[in-house]
Amino acid sequence: MSTESSSGATSAGGRPLRKYKLVFIGDQSVGKTSIISRFQYNTFDDHYQTTIGIDFVSKTVPVDDGTVRLQLWDTAGQERFRSLIPSYIRDSHVAVVVFDITNRESFEATTKWIADVRAQRGTDVIIVLVGNKMDLAASRKVSTAELEARANEHDIMFIETSAKDGFNIKLLFRRLATALPALEKASDGGGEAQPQVIKLSMPPPKPADAPAASSGCYC
Repeated sequence: MSTESSSGATSAGGRPLRKYKLVFIGDQSVGKTSIISRFQYNTFDDHYQTTIGIDFVSKTVPVDDGTVRLQLWDTAGQERFRSLIPSYIRDSHVAVVVFDITNRESFEATTKWIADVRAQRGTDVIIVLVGNKMDLAASRKVSTAELEARANEHDIMFIETSAKDGFNIKLLFRRLATALPALEKASDGGGEAQPQVIKLSMPPPKPADAPAASSGCYC
């Protein structure tokens, strides 16, 4: 799956194109590859082959003051590839920790994945905890409240997604693309970037006959 979606080192305005490395980690079969493929190609395949080692794609995303290139590194979840992952985390800007909301074991494992990121990057990284497979919400084993509690425990962002339906996928990457330049400026200014607990997700879709919810901020 290794591809670069665009070439050249400058943005449309002639400024150097800012590049950010996002590493996707988590247990096997939680949907890391599916999330990336939904964002990159707007496709979903029920029969993805297991990622072997590390895969890579890149996509340019518009932000308020130009464009940024997100370099997406898809890591294998199997234990035999675990030793490869720290070297990819080490220079990352974002660690996306994915679990399957229908698989409690994959959720419990996120504590170790987050610890691995902190061991390599300290607080100099954005961590997003992603509960994937919202299309299977009727079979969920991990509640939204538990996801939020885990995010609060570690001072990280969180979101629920469905790679199959595309729910919250564009929102996840758009929010990250917007936040990254600001984080970089804070780092360049010598100030320590403070972790934030932010609910990235929008409310789940409601049935057509459900009463309209009041508007609110989910950022």
